[in-house]
Formats: sequence, structure tokens, C-alpha cells
Amino acid sequence: MSNGIIIIPTYNEIENIERLIRNIFALQRKFHILVVDDNSPDNTASKVESLQTEFFGALFLEKRSGKLGLGSAYIHGFKWALTKDYEYIFEMDADFSHNPNDLIRLYNACERKGADVAIGSRYITGVNVINWPMSRVLMSWLASKYVQVVTGMDIHDTTAGFVCYKRKVLENIDLDKIQFVGYAFQIEMKFKSYLLKYKIKEVPVIFTDRTRGISKMSSGIISEAVFGVINMKIKSLFNKMST
Repeated sequence: MSNGIIIIPTYNEIENIERLIRNIFALQRKFHILVVDDNSPDNTASKVESLQTEFFGALFLEKRSGKLGLGSAYIHGFKWALTKDYEYIFEMDADFSHNPNDLIRLYNACERKGADVAIGSRYITGVNVINWPMSRVLMSWLASKYVQVVTGMDIHDTTAGFVCYKRKVLENIDLDKIQFVGYAFQIEMKFKSYLLKYKIKEVPVIFTDRTRGISKMSSGIISEAVFGVINMKIKSLFNKMST
């Protein structure tokens, strides 16, 4: 039985998912995997199901009715994981932008170095992003700086989606009160962890843009993040932000 589980939301990731699953299960430290699929038209879920016999008891699948948003997929996964005995609960993209080898480094930051939340950070040691156009790198870096200034969090990569949470963190955040479904979800989870005074540690990683499949980024997701941060901060100042 592993004490860590990787939650991977999917929508049309047939080109990546088998390779990612095999990479994770080949690691020296053993993790379990939960794929949360939003009814992918490309049969991503069927591919995962075909692998479950080979990885029986370590690979799990939750199928949802449609494309309901990144944040809600992670919340679904968090709630599922909390019904089990996992002590370390990870979130990770399906497109290899996050290197599976870094899972062990995030795990060690929590298990050995006392972090409650470990973030795979693109910006803690400069800008570690590969295959993004300069305009997107600049937008992402400025977004993280903007969030850092508005919220007061001492976190360089506030929008990172490669994270390890200790179980107690997710148990003490009211997951039913999470407001955002896009990339602002990542900011909101970090902000609530910060408000609860959990120890947050950034672990430097190299982020590589996907080479297979299609990005899910949109202008609506960006707008949610920009305006949502201000709303979160105002609520926290008036003690109206439920954790």
C-alpha cells in the first residue's frame, strides 16, 4: 500500500496518458494514481481501464459526465483520496509538462523536510520553462508576481499545478467552498493553505510545454485568475473567506 496518490485530471489525453502512467509506476518510490476523466471523446478513460488489470490496486479511474473544469476535477479527486488512507495527495497535469521524476522531490519536501504543501515551482530559481513563447512566459511570470503582491504570499509560482499536499491540509480546507474551477483554483488552494498557516515550500522544477495533445488554456481562465485574486483578498480582509 502506497501512502501517496497522484491525481491526474484528463480531457482528451489519449496521446499522453499511458506513457505517463507507466513512467510514474516505474519510479523507485511507489505511488498510486487516480485519473479523473471528464468524458473525453478520444477514449482516454478506456485506455486507463485497459491498464487497470496490469496495475491492479494501484491505478484508479473516476469518470465524470462532461468537461466540468480543472478545479472541480481536483476536488473530486481530493474527496476520493480522503476516503482512503493516503497521507500525501498530489496534483499533476497529464501532458508531461510536469516531470514524473520530480514527484519524489515533492514527496521528500513534505515527508522529510516538514512542508505541509510542496509546490513544483517554475520561478523559485529564475524562469525554468521550456517550449513556451516569450509572451506566454512573461504573462505567467507576471501573473504569479501579481498574485504574490495582492495576497501577500511569499510564493514565487502561485499558479503552479504541480503540488503535494499533506492529508491534514485538505482535511482542514472546506473543499465545498472552493470558488474557482479554472487556473484560479490553484491560487485559491495555496491562499487557503497560507491563511491556515501551513508550511509551504517551493521545489524548483523545469516545466516543459506539452508536445502532444492540445492546451486547455483560454482567455476566460486567465480572467478568472486576475479578478478572482482581488476578490479572495478582499474577502480575507473582512474575514469572509471560508477555509
